Amino acid sequence: MDALTHEESIRLAFFIGIFAAMAIWELLAPRRQLSVSKTLRWTNNIGLVVLNTVLLRLLLPAAAIHMAMFAEHNGWGLLNYLALPGWLEILIAIIVLDFAIWLQHVMVHAIPLLWRLHRVHHADLDYDLTTGARFHPIEIILSMLIKLAVIAVLGPAALAVIVFEIILNGMAMFNHGNVRLPKTLDRILRTLLVTPDMHRIHHSVEDDETNSNFGFNLSVWDRLFGTYRDQPRGGHEGMTIGIRGYRDVRDVSRLSGLLVLPFRGKVTDYAINRRQWTDNERDPA
Repeated sequence: MDALTHEESIRLAFFIGIFAAMAIWELLAPRRQLSVSKTLRWTNNIGLVVLNTVLLRLLLPAAAIHMAMFAEHNGWGLLNYLALPGWLEILIAIIVLDFAIWLQHVMVHAIPLLWRLHRVHHADLDYDLTTGARFHPIEIILSMLIKLAVIAVLGPAALAVIVFEIILNGMAMFNHGNVRLPKTLDRILRTLLVTPDMHRIHHSVEDDETNSNFGFNLSVWDRLFGTYRDQPRGGHEGMTIGIRGYRDVRDVSRLSGLLVLPFRGKVTDYAINRRQWTDNERDPA
């Protein structure tokens, strides 16, 4: 019950602290020059975060924590049948939930209808810590429902879910950061974790690069399943961020444009179903 009572304040404190640290880091050691007004992007990206947070609190308040407690009370989930040390249960929960998020990420690229939602995240013309939380409200709700299903099957403790949520939010800001890491440190970190340079490739305008490096926390999944890419062809300073056909600032940087973006254009088989672009395939998908 204590975990549920303080969950919101704990997560908020970590969010503010990590956000502030990453924002300062981006100012001191930026990896790329931004192409769009930072004020415009941050105002609208953060506005979308606020909207999503309010919707989740209204529709599914503390849903993940409630589901963990409900599963424990009713004996649901694998972990509720095993007598494991608390630390091991938390570790298993983090790994399994991380893999579930990786699979979900692949799914929203592979299924055209879901890609329409997910392209709100990818259509950002720049790449910084606010990109990490820029998702359409429908995708946010869908993601929460998938997470609830995984929690019901796994049966992790409420504390494990809180730890995972903090990691999820913190790593999303870190690996979307417009920050420069020493090459040696980046190489060491990405043997286990997703670094900004590793994930930035996933936001390339080139679709074969977009369909790589799906991880948000552990880099092992992309290595195991053959979706790992070490570097972008154009280099990190030279690569183009975003989606082909969606380059109008009004459509991809303003909140009103982001909310209607999934409903624009026709449904096509973009993303994983195609590996290379040709000249007659450059229309918006």
